[in-house]
Amino acid sequence: MTHSGRFSPENPEQRVTLSLQSPLMGCTPKNPMRLRTAEKQTIKYKPKKQVSMATKSSIHIKPCNIASSEAHNRRTAEYMRHIGESRTYVVPELSTDNEQWINPDFGSPDLRMHYDNIRQMVKEKTGRAMQEKERERKGKNGKIVKIAGCSPIREGVLLVRSDTTLADVRKFGEECQRRWGITPLQIFLHKDEGHWLNGQPEAEDRESFKVGDRWFKPNYHAHIVFDWMNHETGKSRKLNDDDMMQMQTLASDILLMERGQSKAVTGKEHLERNDFIIEKQKAELQRMDAAKRHKEEQINLAEQELKQVKSEIRTDKLKKTATTAATAITSGVASLFGSGKLKELERANEKLQDEVSKRNTNIEKLQSQVQQMQKQHDTQIHNLREMHRQELDMKEKELSRLARIIDKAFRWFPMFREMLRMEKFCAMLGFSKEMTESLIVKKEALKCSGKIYSEQHRRNFDIKDDILRVENDPDDESRLNLTINRKPIADWFREQWHRLRYGARVPQQEERKSRGFKL
Repeated sequence: MTHSGRFSPENPEQRVTLSLQSPLMGCTPKNPMRLRTAEKQTIKYKPKKQVSMATKSSIHIKPCNIASSEAHNRRTAEYMRHIGESRTYVVPELSTDNEQWINPDFGSPDLRMHYDNIRQMVKEKTGRAMQEKERERKGKNGKIVKIAGCSPIREGVLLVRSDTTLADVRKFGEECQRRWGITPLQIFLHKDEGHWLNGQPEAEDRESFKVGDRWFKPNYHAHIVFDWMNHETGKSRKLNDDDMMQMQTLASDILLMERGQSKAVTGKEHLERNDFIIEKQKAELQRMDAAKRHKEEQINLAEQELKQVKSEIRTDKLKKTATTAATAITSGVASLFGSGKLKELERANEKLQDEVSKRNTNIEKLQSQVQQMQKQHDTQIHNLREMHRQELDMKEKELSRLARIIDKAFRWFPMFREMLRMEKFCAMLGFSKEMTESLIVKKEALKCSGKIYSEQHRRNFDIKDDILRVENDPDDESRLNLTINRKPIADWFREQWHRLRYGARVPQQEERKSRGFKL
């Protein structure tokens, strides 16, 4: 679908999406993060010898969300207060190990200001405004194609080792700038994130450690905020899949890590921070279930052994009774036969009593172990369910807050609901987001040519240099109507349909029926 004048869609640049989380810029936080001096120095890259490491390299890049980046990366006071309440994945006690670096050529540390400067630079270099919003257009096959807007600032998340330094990550950033022209603006080294384990770590786990009385598995990583623009041409840098693969290899070389497998090989999609935590907890729950089954097997074996011991105890008691009776008989005739045989029987009786005592002790130990294992398992399951419940509560609160905002918008702006209905209708017709915004929000008339789709007639109709408007319904001011050449679109569709069926003439009876039809 195209329309004339300034509403004609332009071919935007495609953005590279290799991403992780997106963040913001703002005031300097009051936290113990160390800030390395921003003196300018060039760190030359020399490939290091690859060594075998457990952690695999990974670099994930996506458009930087300026509205949230700084809060997370700089650990602002408000952000840390929120984390202090939930402690979901950040441990404030470990934040002192975090480090950051700001490019001295960056000027202002405010990402919003830098973004505005880029927007002005693009206007000066290209003579056109920077295409920021995602747009839609209809392809040759009639399908709606989404075209991403320009992303001048992008953020990468790089997995690192526990001993990775800020200088190592700077080497990686400078080599990226040398090879592809993307300029690192900020680097944040985070060593206070991860997820909590339920119980003890596995035997092969060498990374987890105790924080207080709980085990914590760290997620060491770095955030690199890049300027993705060519300031000579005013256009964004173009990196293809091969460039992204080279970037991952570069990370493994500089950081002395094993190279991670490509998404094309593994088929795995990248997980955002919260989804990653949930997946880790699911894996931990599966591990706990396996441990539970193992413990249940141990309990069953212990119960079987307990039954066997009880059976042996009953046999021992019978033997003891028989021995006592024999002793009594023997003592009665001891004077006749002498005391040697009697002492031998007494020693045998004492030996049997010792064996019974030992078996009783073993039974008590087994019962204690079974109770302790069951108690530990119940505690672990309870902790995991409690963490899951807290996460669900947080999501429910967020959904409730959004629902209240939407309800308030409907009450404060009565036409808001009607505008949403009209937006949905325009999308069904095949309009782009820019066209819909011009019609509904800006109240502009659009001169359009192309095809529009009628749901009622289940077909497309041609328009050529027709004028489209969204106007208030003359019979009901609380409703909106889409008109074509000042004619309600429902009437226009009906008229086009009859022209296809009956030629240019519209039956008079049908024409009368169409009057007063509302969208």
